[in-house]
Amino acid sequence: MSRNQLDQETSPYLLQHKDNPVHWRAWNREALEEAEAANKPILLSIGYTACHWCHVMNHESFANEEIANVINANFIPIKVDREERPDIDQIYQTAANASGGQGGWPLTAFLTPKGDPFVLGTYFQPETFKTLLDQVTGVYRDEGDKIAENTERMNGLLANLWSRDLRGPLGDAPLDLAGLRVGQRYDVFFGGMTGQPKFPNFAHTELLLRALLRTGIPQFTLLLNTTLGNISQGGIYDHVGGGLHRYATDERWLVPHFEKMLTDNALYVSMLLLAWQYERNPLYQVRIEETIAWALREMKVNDGFAASLDADTDGQEGRYYIWTEAEIDAALSGTASQRFKQIYNVSSTGIHEGFNILNRTGAQSAFLANEADEALFAKQRQMLLEVRNRRTPPLRDDKVLADANGMMIAALARAGAVFRRTPWTTAAIQAFDFVEKALGDGDRLYHSWRNGKRGKESFSDDYAHMINAALALWEATNDRRYFKRAQAWTHMLNEHFWDMQNGGYFTTSDEADPLIIRPRPVFDNAMPCANGLMPGLLCKLYLATMDQQYRARSNAIIEAFSGEVSRAFISMPSYLNSLDTMVNTMQVVIVGPVTSPKTHELVSAVMGRSLPGATLLLVDPAEQLPEGHPAYGKKMEGGMPTAYVCYRMVCAQPITNPVTLSQALQMPLRIAPATPQPMPAPMGQA
Repeated sequence: MSRNQLDQETSPYLLQHKDNPVHWRAWNREALEEAEAANKPILLSIGYTACHWCHVMNHESFANEEIANVINANFIPIKVDREERPDIDQIYQTAANASGGQGGWPLTAFLTPKGDPFVLGTYFQPETFKTLLDQVTGVYRDEGDKIAENTERMNGLLANLWSRDLRGPLGDAPLDLAGLRVGQRYDVFFGGMTGQPKFPNFAHTELLLRALLRTGIPQFTLLLNTTLGNISQGGIYDHVGGGLHRYATDERWLVPHFEKMLTDNALYVSMLLLAWQYERNPLYQVRIEETIAWALREMKVNDGFAASLDADTDGQEGRYYIWTEAEIDAALSGTASQRFKQIYNVSSTGIHEGFNILNRTGAQSAFLANEADEALFAKQRQMLLEVRNRRTPPLRDDKVLADANGMMIAALARAGAVFRRTPWTTAAIQAFDFVEKALGDGDRLYHSWRNGKRGKESFSDDYAHMINAALALWEATNDRRYFKRAQAWTHMLNEHFWDMQNGGYFTTSDEADPLIIRPRPVFDNAMPCANGLMPGLLCKLYLATMDQQYRARSNAIIEAFSGEVSRAFISMPSYLNSLDTMVNTMQVVIVGPVTSPKTHELVSAVMGRSLPGATLLLVDPAEQLPEGHPAYGKKMEGGMPTAYVCYRMVCAQPITNPVTLSQALQMPLRIAPATPQPMPAPMGQA
């Protein structure tokens, strides 16, 4: 094919490359067959819309006629949007890391016509890239044995990671040990994992919170608040418009990489909510409100949410978000701008290439030190936002992704229930309905949607995150349709993604076009993976139904990867968080009329406590829980709505007073036996 074919795609990232002189194809069967027929290697380039270095390589190399001619003559060039095809990205990113290199975006991979990788890298400067193209062309033409040796070794590494039996002993008290070992890797001064760059890694932060709730060890409180406080006050947070940037390039969270991802912000809201429920830090509530306001203002696509905002504007990374002191003075003219500059650390030199990135770090910038000041700062930030809105905005990738939307729906549903913000709950319901309609087909899901067109059928992560969203809405609204939808999607996962030999879920379904391997990951990347999330979600389904199939499948996932915990605990925080949910099997059952204000007072008491692994069941007095449930047969006491706190399948005494219930839930796990033995059947075992 002698032309660039990306004009036929809907992905904003692929469309950015439609005018390249490189004859790009999308990843499809026809492109692979063309490579085999021509016996040409594949040049695979993977990136995404918000990726700064993807734009750089595009302008420097893929828009270069000389380089394009070399590529077109010697390779079949394929361009992939990693958000649209996370399965392809997962395979070749893992191959890049497993080969001793470093993954990242843009990923540049050279493959055989069958798709086997033999050379992998990331960004290359133009001259280096031209040299590499010539070298790969020569090796492919003259050194077939060397290519075969490389691909065989690479395929062996991937099979060892995803296709072998990973079962093994969990050891004694794996949760507390993992909490301590993760805590030891945290930066006690600025929070987050030590070193730089720094990613928020909210699944790890939740792991520390769960360790705190289990043990009461005060050092976990320090790590938790240091991390969330510095993220929320640092430059990684957008103090003008709300929302979190992707990561910080420095250890103090001051200089971000300026892209904004829906997934990061959904996880940020969810983590702040758990932390606020624990200790009512007003900073966390404000950041929740601001981040949700940003998402509803800037990320809506119909009733769903867009994937990301680009890091670059006007050819400069972060230009939309950064300020000179003169720009601040002009925007805030007539107000107490000097005080604002002191609090937000604005100077004539700035902290990033002569520009200021607003932040509130330092003793002089403490949040809520003065309420009158905070009211003024809010008005000044609005003035800055109005000025910023006149700048060229960053490109928005308006794909609607099932997994990312599931994460934001869950965050909105839980935050709406906790803070009684009906608009947030409504936004969650509307987004859920949109995903069902636009990305759903019966019980099947599709991964992406844009401009009325669906992309590939969904991956296991899509089902897992939408199951989580459905359960969050069920607990927030008590509407059984969400619970039934969670059950139906769980059935699809079990039918089409389960590994019958080793256990766990594959990324791709058994009906998907085959790749060189079916990934079966348990390690989290930018978002929690299905094998990390699903044990805890299956536990919730089991506790609500007493259906032993859910229990068995939940335990089977834990067992499938149990041998990895001692070696790679740092990479599997979601799996460990699910194990915590399963071991402690905490439920709060409230028996009372749904319309009763007294019932809602008890529900509010539950919502006011940080219970990351708990399941809330609201039972009408005319209903009956399934036989075998620890609260089976429990009634209202004295005609009053009544709560039963059930821990490890044993219910405590009935509670009718919301204050008493709140006190009972304050640190419920500290009364637990110190060393649970979770295998072989972790749920409810002491």
